[in-house]
Amino acid sequence: MKKLLITGFEPFGAEKINPSWEAVCRLPDKISEYSIHKLLLPVVFREAARMVIEEADKISADVIISVGQAGGRNAITPELVGINLRNAKILDNCGNQPKDETIIVGGADAHFSTLPVRKIADMINESGIPSQVSYSAGTFVCNDVLYTLLAHYKNTEVLVGFIHVPFCSEQGKELSMPLDDIANALIIAIEGID
Repeated sequence: MKKLLITGFEPFGAEKINPSWEAVCRLPDKISEYSIHKLLLPVVFREAARMVIEEADKISADVIISVGQAGGRNAITPELVGINLRNAKILDNCGNQPKDETIIVGGADAHFSTLPVRKIADMINESGIPSQVSYSAGTFVCNDVLYTLLAHYKNTEVLVGFIHVPFCSEQGKELSMPLDDIANALIIAIEGID
């Protein structure tokens, strides 16, 4: 069986929960041809990406999907590209706030996801859950993880992608989505990899 590592983040900012991790926790241990391995990440520059690489190498992951919260979005948004930039509007959970900092000095300006993001977005939409491809993972920790992983696994067989999810209904925000829909969208995304 192939191995898929899926990660979600701890809460950050003023939030008490993070829908990325709450949805990941609801996933079954097997989806399609993949055994599912789950990992909770800190909202901390550099450290989150380091933890993903360490765990992925430990389990010999075939696929890595990181999931993050994008408050203000109203759809599941697979990310097409990670950019070589850290620029934080708020502090991460260790008090870091980089400004216009390169993630990898001398690295490519950007790396594209190795997941079929358009197919995944189409499949999620067809299920009745809103989804669209996103062209910016931002410049906070989510992008830091995506870019670092894509650079690390470039020219390997390991597939890497990132999916942003809206606030969940439990967070009481105007734009939100039920956690069950978010989890179901992640299942569809995994089913759509091959």
